[in-house]
Amino acid sequence: MSSAPTIALDERSSRSFFGHPRGLAYLAFTEAWERFSYYGMAALLVLYMVNQLLLPGHVEHVAGFVTFRGLIEWLFGPLSTQALASQIFGLYSGFVYFTPLFGGWLGDRIGQRSAVVLGALSMAGGHLAMTFDQSFLLALLLLIIGSGLLKGNISAQVGSVYPPDDEARRTRGFAIFSTAINCGAVTGPLLCGYLGDRYGWHIGFGTAALFMLGALAVYLSGYRYLPARVERKAKSKDAPLTHEDRKAVIALIGVMAVTVLAYIAYYQLANVLPVWIQAHVDLNAGDFAIPIEWFYSIDPLASILSVPFLFALWNRQAQAGREPNALIKIAIGSFISGSAYFILIAAIALSPGRVLWIWPVLFCAVQGVAFMYFWPTLLALVSRVAPPKINATMMGVCFLTLFVANNLIGRIGTYYEKMSPTAFWALHGAIGAAGGLLMLFVARSLARILEPQPISATKR
Repeated sequence: MSSAPTIALDERSSRSFFGHPRGLAYLAFTEAWERFSYYGMAALLVLYMVNQLLLPGHVEHVAGFVTFRGLIEWLFGPLSTQALASQIFGLYSGFVYFTPLFGGWLGDRIGQRSAVVLGALSMAGGHLAMTFDQSFLLALLLLIIGSGLLKGNISAQVGSVYPPDDEARRTRGFAIFSTAINCGAVTGPLLCGYLGDRYGWHIGFGTAALFMLGALAVYLSGYRYLPARVERKAKSKDAPLTHEDRKAVIALIGVMAVTVLAYIAYYQLANVLPVWIQAHVDLNAGDFAIPIEWFYSIDPLASILSVPFLFALWNRQAQAGREPNALIKIAIGSFISGSAYFILIAAIALSPGRVLWIWPVLFCAVQGVAFMYFWPTLLALVSRVAPPKINATMMGVCFLTLFVANNLIGRIGTYYEKMSPTAFWALHGAIGAAGGLLMLFVARSLARILEPQPISATKR
């Protein structure tokens, strides 16, 4: 075997970025700019479709749209402009979480570094194509393919820049990488949303394209510090799963199925909420009109700000022997997500005219806290419990739940115009509450399989 991989690893480890391999800096900044472009574009998407693209005078120019709309309405029936926008958003955001399965498969064969470059090029092309009405469907396709190639492969590279026995720094490295994701998610909608709102949709989309090209430039500048291929640990491929392994897998799939309800309650803020805000919310803060797209930045910002407080709470609960297990935390997150909709319901009931902008701000902030209860907790649970032989596969299945949830969000969003806003938001509050109740119902039986040493913990 060639010694080149070892030499490359030694070189990457010897360059320091706040005590971490220099390769982490390039990966973190690449992901920050990529998420900036992704969330910046996503914040514009629904409003762009509802207010321009799908209206007469524009929709006729979209290449292939007659055939595409015919297929969608053959599956779901006739759709209004808002309903069609909701369905398209659900399909797009759903498939963004489906294609990483194929992107990871390809990355394992051509190398993660090459897959990330191809993904970045595809996403940059998608954002550029979004600046023209005619290439809208091509833009969505390129973004879905590009995200699939980039998302899983760049995450896999984070761990690979560390020596195999450096588990402590690797864990902190993933925390730094996740912070970069949240920073991009906060700033992207702020800048792209402002430019799109003030100067036109295509200026916002063009800005997302520039930042995606910036992400590619950062990645290429750090090329020599990154492994061409992530080395996988040797595993006993012939050893079958044990009976306990199969029980754990079935239990995890059951947990994932229940969390779909929490995701539906959470992710509707990216689909129908902007449409409701546009029609029913007073966006004037003094002399400044708040861009609707800025609300898309609030929940990731709330997630970032809530981390130290949640850690302090959970540490205090742990010291008192009362920290909720993973399943209870997921249930709490689902309850919080569902209860956030009663903020909107109360705002509608208490407002004689348009709802003051502070209400949806509070709603989005609460959703950000809910997210920190259920999504990171689920990933940690799967990473810890899933059998080593299929651990990566089960992590991929986690993202398939987002594929299912986002498609359901798109479908549910088509009923917005058929219901009153109060009824529509109450439906989502009920969905979140149902997810929490169902998780509590199964928690006791599943905890015996998924939670380590439940009996000895009570005897301490």
